[in-house]
Amino acid sequence: MTTEISRTARVDLDRAALTRYVQDFGVYAAVLALLLFNALFTDNFLQVANLRTQLVQVAPVVIVALGMALVIGSEGIDLSVGSVMALAAAVIPLYLGFGMWPAILMALVVGAAAGVVNGTLVAVVGLQPIVATLALLVAGRGIALVVADGQLKQIRNADLLALGSGEFLGLPVVALIAVALAVVVGLTVQYTTYGRQLVAIGGNRPAAHLAGLPVRRVLVVTYLLSGVLAALAGVLATARLTASDPSAIGNLIELSAITAVVVGGTPLTGGRIRVLGTVAGALLMQLLRATLIKHNLPDSTAQMVEAVIILVAVYLARQRRTR
Repeated sequence: MTTEISRTARVDLDRAALTRYVQDFGVYAAVLALLLFNALFTDNFLQVANLRTQLVQVAPVVIVALGMALVIGSEGIDLSVGSVMALAAAVIPLYLGFGMWPAILMALVVGAAAGVVNGTLVAVVGLQPIVATLALLVAGRGIALVVADGQLKQIRNADLLALGSGEFLGLPVVALIAVALAVVVGLTVQYTTYGRQLVAIGGNRPAAHLAGLPVRRVLVVTYLLSGVLAALAGVLATARLTASDPSAIGNLIELSAITAVVVGGTPLTGGRIRVLGTVAGALLMQLLRATLIKHNLPDSTAQMVEAVIILVAVYLARQRRTR
């Protein structure tokens, strides 16, 4: 009997170890596997133009996902990021007459304001994050269309367009911006008081209240950062498309961002933020979609595969939490 119990315990330990390994390193292994598969079996995948395209396409998702990771780490959610991108895109043409930087600044101010609204509704009013941000998801794009007068506006500012199509040391500027922001967010989470407070609040909000942490302030700042990052992604998307199109920019990007965060190992229950995993999650979903499309599989297939990956990631996170 003792031997059988020991064997059962050993199997459980092995399963737990495997679960932890897959959750901690599975996304990186999957990215490497997809890169290897495409290098061997996808025509022209390793061409510089194709690799550049992949980086340019994934950069806005990475930027939005970084803000989403912070929000999810606080045990929240931000469904409004796509609408905030649209708002930023609508604001840019209004201020480009003053130059690129004033236009970008105003777009970021709009993103910050949207984040403060979300954070206030969550932290002060006490609404559930999904309800608070859903309101701006619905209203934000409508406001953006009103601001833009329902029209697509071409962007002709050379400096702004260079953000979308420019290169530095052979790498797309938008990708370099995404990498720089990932480093900043990672250092913020790991080494600042705000980062430690955010993780503590996400892990156990009542205990954080009792410990005297500034819960409301941290939550408002978190949603503000999510709004600013979404607005920046909207600016870069506008520059890349060479047009302000609030009806299309940021459409459904909230789903891509949440997917990247969850697949990257950040649990929806909060208390943990994996910045590098979030970047890898965004790369994984971009590579997966590109791989399926390049092998003549419909986009609907990619969506179904993404859904399966999300379910597996959530299941693994749940298994780890219950052990």
